[in-house]
Amino acid sequence: MAWLALGYFLAYIPYAMLVKALSSGVSPLAEGPVEGLVLLPAAALGQLAVMPLFLTVSGWWRYSGRREIPGVGRRVRIPGREMLLAGMFTSLIIGTTTLNFTFAGVSILLVLLLMRGGVLILSPLVDSMRKRKVPGSAWAGLAFSLVAVVVALGDVDSYHLTLATGLSVLVYFVGYVGRFEIMSRVAKTGVKETDRRYFVEEHATAPVFLVAILAAAALAGQPELRAGFTTFLGTPAAWAAMGIGVAYEVLFVFGTLIYLDRRVYTWCVPANRCASLLSGLVASYALAGLAGLPVPGDAQLLALVFIVIAIGALSQPAAVSWWRERGTRTRRVLFVCGGNTSRSPMAEAIARTHAAQAGASARRVRFASAGVAPARHGEPLALAARTALADLGIRRVPGPLHPGRHRARSLTPQLCRNSSAIYCMTRAHRDAVLALVPDAESRTLCLDPHGDVPNPEGQSPEFYRQCAHRIQELVRTRLHEFLDGDPGPDVRAAGLG
Repeated sequence: MAWLALGYFLAYIPYAMLVKALSSGVSPLAEGPVEGLVLLPAAALGQLAVMPLFLTVSGWWRYSGRREIPGVGRRVRIPGREMLLAGMFTSLIIGTTTLNFTFAGVSILLVLLLMRGGVLILSPLVDSMRKRKVPGSAWAGLAFSLVAVVVALGDVDSYHLTLATGLSVLVYFVGYVGRFEIMSRVAKTGVKETDRRYFVEEHATAPVFLVAILAAAALAGQPELRAGFTTFLGTPAAWAAMGIGVAYEVLFVFGTLIYLDRRVYTWCVPANRCASLLSGLVASYALAGLAGLPVPGDAQLLALVFIVIAIGALSQPAAVSWWRERGTRTRRVLFVCGGNTSRSPMAEAIARTHAAQAGASARRVRFASAGVAPARHGEPLALAARTALADLGIRRVPGPLHPGRHRARSLTPQLCRNSSAIYCMTRAHRDAVLALVPDAESRTLCLDPHGDVPNPEGQSPEFYRQCAHRIQELVRTRLHEFLDGDPGPDVRAAGLG
């Protein structure tokens, strides 16, 4: 998440500078201030031009879903109805974000703070509607972010809002409500394929919708938009306006990936807004030095203090986890399955045996197992699983536990937080771990990176033996990766390593 927030921060600076420079008339490419509705078509076209370039270079087009076209009989990569709706809502956000920088006679700072504060307030409401539990660190980050917004209002020189400004801000909020609602239902899962499919399909449709909406309004007779599509495109300032779209494309990538993080919106939105507030300050100082625009006032600098505190609050869980791991030489590995009576305890027993036969670094590792939904707490290891382990030569396990003394237990947040690595038997088990402790994403892996380890419960003794042999191969591979500091193929493929 840190690199996403940094990317958003860095991308917002040129975007804000370009919009403010054009709308205030200090750009060397423009003869005077450019109205927001005039520059908006060029900005939308700029983003539309670079959007397919990003999706092609990144290779993320492959995550788009294939759907059959009625009457044609071919399956092509096109978004479904729900994703078209998400793209439409997102196009409203893109258009109004740029437009809200440009209203004459209205404090830009006031409008920006209304936008940021409004989305901060929306975030816990959306989480509440989706019945998502908000951790204390997220509430703290949200609270300090809102305090920063309120403090920064002290620099607003006028609270006058025109009807057009109010409508634009309202449309901006409508876009976020619709976008978050759809994103919550179809994405934000922590599963790479699902989340990237949402990202690609929303990304591919939003700029198209925005250009179409602006073009329809221009054809209907809106004079500024008509000028934006005609005479303005022939001026040097149009290149700067297209640069706004290019900068927003980069901004859009980082911002969307922040929101798609499986953590609650009450955590993700403050992370996004803090980066936005910081970059806005940097952009203002840059324009003050380059074009003589006013520097931010004392209230915005005081707000910076609360932004830093908010960032600290959001980072607290990850910092605590890092400190705990740093402060101890003992590392812990947790195996997770469903009932904790077959697969995960077999993996635990195999790992203990293998570690005892390895070097000193392996002997400092502690192993444990748990189940996401044990049928009965305290249930012993399945007899067939104990027999399968015996066939592998594992009857007694080094350490305080051995197969005969195992008792099933439930997975807990504390077990996850205390573990340096968590290996799950299936993708569904991994999703259950991340739903419980989202901060554990980078160290929660599937034991088999290429598929699920099948559940042997109710199967033949031979099936249990095959399962035990497969787990033994996987545990040995994973333990070597863990000891060597290699995050493993599934983490590397996801870009987490």
